Amino acid sequence: MRAWKLLGLAGILAGVATGAAVARDERVRRHYDASEIRTRLHARHDEAVAREADDAE
Repeated sequence: MRAWKLLGLAGILAGVATGAAVARDERVRRHYDASEIRTRLHARHDEAVAREADDAE
């Protein structure tokens, strides 16, 4: 019976840790302004296009 209690407690702690990680990521993501996000997206797009051009050769 004790093993089930420990397993349940471990599951609850895992859920709390996951929620904390999601909340932290959300705070970091919301910290960026629109121009910063746009710049990052353009950079990622340019990298992807360059990678495709390298693969095509």
